[in-house]
Amino acid sequence: MLEGFVSCSIVGRAVKSNFVRIHLHNLRDWATDRGHVTDDSPFGGGSGMVMKPEPIFDAIGELRSSGAKVVFLCPDGEALTTALAKDLAREEHLILLSGHYEGVDERVREVLVDREISIGDYVLTNGALPSAVLMDAVIRQIPGALGGKNSLAQDSFSDGLLSFPQYTRPAEFRGMSVPDVLLSGNHGEIFKWRQEQRLARTGKRRPDLINK
Repeated sequence: MLEGFVSCSIVGRAVKSNFVRIHLHNLRDWATDRGHVTDDSPFGGGSGMVMKPEPIFDAIGELRSSGAKVVFLCPDGEALTTALAKDLAREEHLILLSGHYEGVDERVREVLVDREISIGDYVLTNGALPSAVLMDAVIRQIPGALGGKNSLAQDSFSDGLLSFPQYTRPAEFRGMSVPDVLLSGNHGEIFKWRQEQRLARTGKRRPDLINK
């Protein structure tokens, strides 16, 4: 699921430019039984399957370098934010553990995992997609990965506010015009307009951010 993702767009360019190294691993490679089984039914009954502890312990034991942080993607973890992504971008080595089915054996979380992170209050089929989201959010924070030095500064949530409206050519399109201030060449007024738009948009769409 992730092979195409890590080779395309900003993430792919960051890899090719050696801003980051990404290695994808299959837990089945650490399963020792004939069928390379990595899951089993839950003790106590119930539907679904649970990821077994043995392959995960063996995999992380082999892959973990000194100082590496193990991140488990799960619905009940701390919320992924820009601040958290910046924090993780400062780490030398991250191991992202993608859960599946009903999750992983709790002993994995108790012993191996350093941080548990959620990308939202909903449930997905497995943790590969949240891992991709986390990688994208973190790699954007690595200096040089985006190219333009100001790219991060105008992102939504970079300073707690949503971003401002963006326009490009043509200046007139189907009776709709670009705001005059953006065509004025007055950078001071443009900056002021953008800040006003950010505050207005955040207040309307995400008042919780204004309250923070």
